[in-house]
Amino acid sequence: MSKQKKLKPELATGFRDRKGNELILKDRLIEIIKRNFQLYGFEPLETPGFEISENIGKFLPDEDRPMSGVFGFKDENDWISLRYDLTAPLARYVSENFDNLSKPFKRYQVGTVWRNEKSGPGRYREFTQIDADTVGAKNFSADADMCVLLADTLSKCGLNKNEYLIRISNRKLIQGLLEDLKITNVSKKLTVIRAADKMDRVGIAGVKALLSKGRKDKSGDFTKGADLKEDQSEKIINFLTTDNFSKIVSLSSNSTFKEGIDELNKIFVLTKLSQFSDRIMFSPSIVRGIEYYTGAIFEANLFFKVKNKKGEEVEFGSVGGGGRYDDLIARFTQSTYPATGISIGLDRLIYAIDQKKKEKIKEDNPVVICVFDKKQMAQYNKLLLLLRSSNINSEIYCGDGSLKAQMKYADKRNAPAVILYGDNEIKSGTVTIKNLKLGKEASAKIIKREDWTNINKAQELGQKERLGSFQITTKIENLVNEIKKLL
Repeated sequence: MSKQKKLKPELATGFRDRKGNELILKDRLIEIIKRNFQLYGFEPLETPGFEISENIGKFLPDEDRPMSGVFGFKDENDWISLRYDLTAPLARYVSENFDNLSKPFKRYQVGTVWRNEKSGPGRYREFTQIDADTVGAKNFSADADMCVLLADTLSKCGLNKNEYLIRISNRKLIQGLLEDLKITNVSKKLTVIRAADKMDRVGIAGVKALLSKGRKDKSGDFTKGADLKEDQSEKIINFLTTDNFSKIVSLSSNSTFKEGIDELNKIFVLTKLSQFSDRIMFSPSIVRGIEYYTGAIFEANLFFKVKNKKGEEVEFGSVGGGGRYDDLIARFTQSTYPATGISIGLDRLIYAIDQKKKEKIKEDNPVVICVFDKKQMAQYNKLLLLLRSSNINSEIYCGDGSLKAQMKYADKRNAPAVILYGDNEIKSGTVTIKNLKLGKEASAKIIKREDWTNINKAQELGQKERLGSFQITTKIENLVNEIKKLL
């Protein structure tokens, strides 16, 4: 008999086992993050690990070969691939189920993703992401809400305000700059964007090398550069290192660049209304290497030191990010369908939180605050703060529809109530609460038209204790208590 080969009990490069406290912490963090995403009005979704390769597309920063960076194989009919993020599958899902979804559609998802790329310290080929996305809203309040959500989530995970920062920019800034520099080749544009995205990892000298002939890393691997002229490279470096927003505004009169500035201004107006306004800052070096971003882009960075496997103290860096991607769903619909979202890298966050030894948790469908006048966003945000500070899931409607469309949205979301806060309520210091939960319960029980008549008569006679009221108007200071009664 031939001697059986002795196998080596080892993992493939870029993969790892997890156990014990790390998994307990992982579960706790997932619950905290899921709870917070629900608090902001997002509902759960799960999609398969495998997708048809053509449907998820190729948007990763890797180059040279088709679908590089992705694990895939040929099925009977199609090439299929393990998903490399949760956003591309979401685009497929929304397109496939468009007619049955609320507009906008707000979902969160926890899932494992796989990338067939070079691994490194803290960088694996299999990892868990937690995403939140709003699909179908071109309103910049959706982008602002993503930044606030990201900051609030890190805070609830146990980080102090001085330990993290949400950095924000707009893809249109660097696109406008490339137009100024007469860089029109699509491949060269992407090379420049991906070089700029590595500023935090490789520093100014590394980015300069990547904008020029190329860069060799410590392992000896060489990355081909964008081969720009020196003056072109200098202008890009100047942009990436100008952190003052007022100075950035004067760098270009390009229409695309100015459009990006205008969008950022609109977002900052809204983020300043939140309690995390000092944690959301402009940063031109935020570029994001993934190809599908079209507008605002965000990144969450940690600013405390952690120890690596060698016991050395290092700055931790990014634990998540995201942005607006208005063209991704158009691959299926042939028309622009706006979307924006964030993604938290759970494995990196676990590593950081584990060293901080901090945690927290809770859950349901959101109360919806209707928008009568966008000029009154500050007033709506006051109500939002009251509700969320009392752990009541809530959101301001972020679409662009009429009151009828907003009520339809709330109904599709199974919201327990909507809050009506128009001019009359604002002037009188009151708020109107429409009890959708009670309305649905009543409509499920009532069959005959006479029953509806009897309920209306009963309410007119003041018999609200027995039958309940579908709509009440109360003082703002009573808002939280009245909402808690109907939950």
